[in-house]
Amino acid sequence: MKQIAAQQSRLPVLLIEDEPAVMAYVRATLERSGYQVVCAESGVDGIRQLESGEFLGVVSDMRTPGGVDGADVYAWVVQNRPDLAAHIVFITGDIANEETVATLQRTGAPCVEKPFRVQQFMSVVEQTIGKVS
Repeated sequence: MKQIAAQQSRLPVLLIEDEPAVMAYVRATLERSGYQVVCAESGVDGIRQLESGEFLGVVSDMRTPGGVDGADVYAWVVQNRPDLAAHIVFITGDIANEETVATLQRTGAPCVEKPFRVQQFMSVVEQTIGKVS
């Protein structure tokens, strides 16, 4: 059992974020905490990564370019990778948006509002995705 947990902790987290500065910040935060990170700049790219790779969890911006947003990524995961559905964390700078609120209520996924503190973000990630040993 311990070996399975060790193998899982080596899986990367998929980070879907279109703003380069935010992506770099979140990636550095996750990597400093021991997570491996694979980045995607859009929901379309994120789904492409999910189709071909194994991940510990997903951190996704709610709004990404290309017509596929965080809600669409979540819906794809539920349909195609249900094992990951409970391991998604949303990040957004638009928490007051009606669509965002509706998505968060529908999915029950945790959301961290930008700008966020590292400690606050990592606490949500560890609770949702799990700690890396």
